[in-house]
Amino acid sequence: MKLDKINQQLKKKKAGVAIIQKGNRLYLQATLPAKPGRDKPPHQQQLSLGIYANSEGLIHAKAEALHLSKLLATQGFNWELYGVAPPQQQQTNTIGDLVQQYEQHYFSQRERNPKTLTTWDKDYRLTFKKLPQDQLLTTEVLAQTVSQTKPNSRTRKRYAMAFSALAEFAGIDPKPIKALAGHYSPTAVKPRQLPSDDQIVEVRSLISSSSWQWVYGILACYGLRPHEIFLINLDRLQSKDYCLEVTGGKTGSRIVYPLPVSWWEEWKLYEPNLPAISGRSNSDLGNRVTQTFRRNKIPFRPYDLRHAWAVRSLTMGLDLTLAAQQMGHSLAVHSQIYHHWISEAVHRAAFEKLNSLP
Repeated sequence: MKLDKINQQLKKKKAGVAIIQKGNRLYLQATLPAKPGRDKPPHQQQLSLGIYANSEGLIHAKAEALHLSKLLATQGFNWELYGVAPPQQQQTNTIGDLVQQYEQHYFSQRERNPKTLTTWDKDYRLTFKKLPQDQLLTTEVLAQTVSQTKPNSRTRKRYAMAFSALAEFAGIDPKPIKALAGHYSPTAVKPRQLPSDDQIVEVRSLISSSSWQWVYGILACYGLRPHEIFLINLDRLQSKDYCLEVTGGKTGSRIVYPLPVSWWEEWKLYEPNLPAISGRSNSDLGNRVTQTFRRNKIPFRPYDLRHAWAVRSLTMGLDLTLAAQQMGHSLAVHSQIYHHWISEAVHRAAFEKLNSLP
């Protein structure tokens, strides 16, 4: 059942509600009363359903759309039915209470898994801890905490995003908090000195554990995010067809090929040797790798191996679109991030390759 067909059916019924897709999730869109605490006339708003845009999700979304239409027609709509409480109820709750309530609301909209737990921990829980837990939530408290971060930084943007979401949940106008986000993008990050391929090979010998040597080799040869080392199809890897299949993680499943193949062969990366590591979230798994690098006194971070793979893909002539897909990026994000990592030496190597120079 296609989305446009369902919306046509809803239009014929004069439901006054439409279903829209954002990413891989479904939302309802309708003219709704202003949220509690907002002095506005009814206007077009969206309601998150927390369901995926698949066949079953569309059936459920249609039922929810008809239910919402009935509520609006009978004046039975209430924001509390959709997780938004009136301001007077929130005034008796401390920030600590609200954060606990918001966490329940957050995971009512999405599955609780390593990926969503990582997002909650890094983007929400850690930022909420900076707020005075025993005080009442106000715009002033939120703005003051955001303002303590560096302007136009990734941290400032993260705080503004999390705090505006908490404010909206509590019935407080989020716009003043959103306005503090500033201007940040990955292109503002200054390139660090990446390890050369020779250094990557040399440093591997610093690791005494064979299982962590294997982890290091996979990260270097396939450019994975640190936590993804624990989320790969080992059977596919052992088939010796060079391809590595990432089964989950930050950006879902994808396939990657080794660069260079000589490392794959010399280090026998087709023979899995995972260390016995566990973690509650992707962040926990990634931290295990980072801690091991530190213990072995490796002079760069695990993510540097990923960035080095990206630059290596350029010098070896891998199509930019393929490189982006293999790294789990959109082409736009991939270009923005790695445009600043291309050194003069990389440009020179590409020039020589194009012109067949020795």
